[in-house]
Amino acid sequence: MNSMSENDVMMLKTPFHSRIEAACEINLWGNWMGYTTPDAYFDVELEYFAVRSTTGVFDLSPMNKYRISGPDAVDFLDRMMTRNMHKLAIDRVAYVVWCNDAGQLMDDGTVFRLAENDYRLCSYARANDWLHWCSLGFDVTITDETAEVAALAVQGPTSCSTLMAMGLEGLQELKPFDIRNYSFDGEILSVSRTGFTGDLGYELWIAPSKAEDLWDRLFEAGKPFLIKPFGSHALDIARIETGFVQAGVDFVMAQDLVRPGRSRSPLEMGLSWLVDFEKTHFNGRRSLLKERETGSRYRFVILDVDGNKPADHSFILKGDKQVGNVTSAAWCPTAKSNVAFAQIEMPYGEVGEELTAEIYYERELHWTRVLAPCRVLDGPVFNPGRRRQTPAVAF
Repeated sequence: MNSMSENDVMMLKTPFHSRIEAACEINLWGNWMGYTTPDAYFDVELEYFAVRSTTGVFDLSPMNKYRISGPDAVDFLDRMMTRNMHKLAIDRVAYVVWCNDAGQLMDDGTVFRLAENDYRLCSYARANDWLHWCSLGFDVTITDETAEVAALAVQGPTSCSTLMAMGLEGLQELKPFDIRNYSFDGEILSVSRTGFTGDLGYELWIAPSKAEDLWDRLFEAGKPFLIKPFGSHALDIARIETGFVQAGVDFVMAQDLVRPGRSRSPLEMGLSWLVDFEKTHFNGRRSLLKERETGSRYRFVILDVDGNKPADHSFILKGDKQVGNVTSAAWCPTAKSNVAFAQIEMPYGEVGEELTAEIYYERELHWTRVLAPCRVLDGPVFNPGRRRQTPAVAF
């Protein structure tokens, strides 16, 4: 059997790949849904500080994107999502989760209402089959437009100034989760005030044929604001710092479950605010009502861990008893905190409770065990006012 070299592996490339490849100095690549994507361009910490101090740019194109349209579009989405989708206005975005019939999380994502009966769903996992199964009985058309829409996240305190310098007039008036359309070389450039960094930021959506031109103009306009691209490693630090969970990392998606009991509900992941029990029907409602009455098995918590060793994949102890495990962890430079996300068995994990992280790390082939005290926080360690401020900060 012939061996397959790394160069023989077929990977998709996003519409921005030519520009990304030229900017990726350290050639550190990853795989996002079959697309070649940079884990880092030059230095993870410097990329992170571009997001927190100037303007950072991230290629969102591999994200799964589905167009949902037709007379029953809103009823279909309302049946599938735990939020009330009838409340979503045109040119607005909503963060959503959806569950199976057992009330277990399948994924999270965002829904964009583009017109009266026209929506776009962005999800972490591929959902084409699930969407079509759920659409039985509804007059809707579902189209996978992942390859038909190129997308960039433009994030950071000078992101608004950068985009306005590119000619997007009036952008400073866009409220969080608003959408506004602009003309860009004969195509529609859709801009939403959304992102996954917890900072002031925007996401840009455009036809793939205009992707390279958009990248070039964006980076030319952003030169005075020290614009830089950033990869998935820097994004991971930013999202942990701001308390954002990631599907497939912080919870096992129900459709991928192998071992019973490993999936989680939105109530167990601190996402109860996304569940509207006033709705008469949605996937998993009966199971979630029962859980609300009888109590959850687990609690999602944010931990402040002593020391500077990230608690990746650590056990969480109460005394000598293991009561949970860490799903995400990072040293967060802006907050100057060692942060970890964990799933904790009930009734442990109350705000302020003292726990212990059992951390293992390796240096020069030597493994060290550290028992680091940690405390349950009442929220994320980074939550700047500029994230919500309207008009947005401009320089």
